[in-house]
Parts: sequence; C-alpha cells; structure tokens
Amino acid sequence: MTFPGPLLVSPVVSTQWLADHLGSDNLIIIDASVVSAQSPDGTTSLVPGLDAFEKAGHVPGAVFADLVSKFSDPESDLAFTKPSAEQFARAAGELGVSSESTVIVYDTSVGQWAARLWWLLRAFGLDSVAVLDGGFSKWTAESRETVLGQSAPEPSQFEAKPRPELWVDKAFVEGVVAGVEDAALVCGLPPQEFSGEAGSRARLGHIPGSVSAPAGRLVDRETNALLPEAALRATFTPVLSEPRVIAYCAAGIAAASDALALTLLGHKNVAIYDGSLNEWAFDASAPLATTTVTA
Repeated sequence: MTFPGPLLVSPVVSTQWLADHLGSDNLIIIDASVVSAQSPDGTTSLVPGLDAFEKAGHVPGAVFADLVSKFSDPESDLAFTKPSAEQFARAAGELGVSSESTVIVYDTSVGQWAARLWWLLRAFGLDSVAVLDGGFSKWTAESRETVLGQSAPEPSQFEAKPRPELWVDKAFVEGVVAGVEDAALVCGLPPQEFSGEAGSRARLGHIPGSVSAPAGRLVDRETNALLPEAALRATFTPVLSEPRVIAYCAAGIAAASDALALTLLGHKNVAIYDGSLNEWAFDASAPLATTTVTA
C-alpha cells in the first residue's frame, strides 16, 4: 500500500518543517539549482548546479534536478522553455516523483530556480509541492545537517496532467497590451533591466503597462527567506485585485518567483508568459517601454 506524502497547507515550507519531516514516506526533496559558469573563452553560461550539490553538500535525502536540459525543451530556440508533458513526466519519474509524492524544492540562490520547478510541477498536475523558504542558504546558516555526494532516487511513474491555464503565449500578452485581454502584467526582472538601463538583449525595457516586482527584492537579503506578507502585499498591491495576473521576466524563471509570491498572497489566477522578453524583444514590432525605477 502506498501512503501519500506529508500534508502541505502552503506553497512554501520553513526549514523547521522540512527538518521535522525528513525521512517521511513519499517525501521527495529536490535541489533545482542553476549556477553561472565561465568557459575558457570568457563567456558566461547557466549550467546545472550538480557539482556544488555533490561537493558542497545538500539537504539529506535530496535529489538533483537538471533544469537546463531535462526540465526544459531541448528543441526550443529559447532557453528554459517548458518541456512537453512526455519529457516532463519522464524527468519527474527519474527523480522518484509520483502523484502520491509531496515535493519540496530548493535552490542555492534566492529561490527563483526552486520556484520554476515548483511551477512546472503544478503545471503538470502535482498539487502537493512547495518551495523551501530561504533555500539551502537558510538551511546551512542554521547549521542543519548536510550530506555530500550523489543521491540515487528510486524511479517512479509520474502521470503528467497539463494545466494550460497556467501559461500564456505572446499572442495573449499582445492582447493584454492592446486592452482586449483583462489581465495585469508583472515583471520579475531587476529594476535596471525593467527600466531599460541595463540588459543583454538587443532591445531593452519592459512590456508596456507592466508592474515591476523584481524577484530578488521578494526575499530578505540576509536569510533569502521571503519577506513578510505585508511587504509582499505592498509590492503586488497594484495587481492583487486584477482578475488575472501574468508574470514574465527574461526566460520565465524570475517570473516564477513572482508567481509564487502571488499564490502565497492568495491570488487564484496567475499565469507565466514562458517566452517572456527573450521572445518579446526579439520581435522588432513588439512594443517596449523604458522608465526610471528607484534603485
């Protein structure tokens, strides 16, 4: 007989909650870290954080998820595009995730990678999934146990049940900008990228009408834990009463942090524009706005 994993009552769990539930039946802990790496020619790219997982340590019992290739569409021209249902089911099953699992995701950054996998799991039908508040940084700062090396998950069968309403495409966002779709836009990019003062894309700025909600500003800078509810609510006040909120960034990663915060605040109709600015800015006819944002 298979028993379900521990009950979740929030999209985030504390380090104490996780410590109390280590070793529980059907609890799957996943490190979803992605890190920057410099190649010999001096270019920087994003790679799976597996090396640090093995050599710097991880939460006991955790397995590692490769968001760069296994949990992204390798056929897409855009980085980190959501995978097909078949690919996602295969990748999740390899980590031991099933429909009876309770999944806790964390990363070694400010939570955006964990939020991305949290969103993907929900988008393919798993409700019992949460992000570890503060991630690995908070876990280690509290001197909690870590282990080295690889973890060998026991493969499982994951049945993907896509929820297309959790995503929107470029055409829908064009409708929002044109005023024919009733939704608000939230951008998770850093302030200077939102304003158009910085960035690596050929065309800079944000989609007109967007509210700035930088993913890095949603967490406490010392602990990496999400800010108190009142502070989060202040950031998202302009959109909380909107019937639908669309989060975007450069590649749909920081957008997941915004989606997590909005879900935590109780908004029931949030979606991510997966192509985000990497797709939008590539179209020379797609409008972009620039402005000055207080640092």
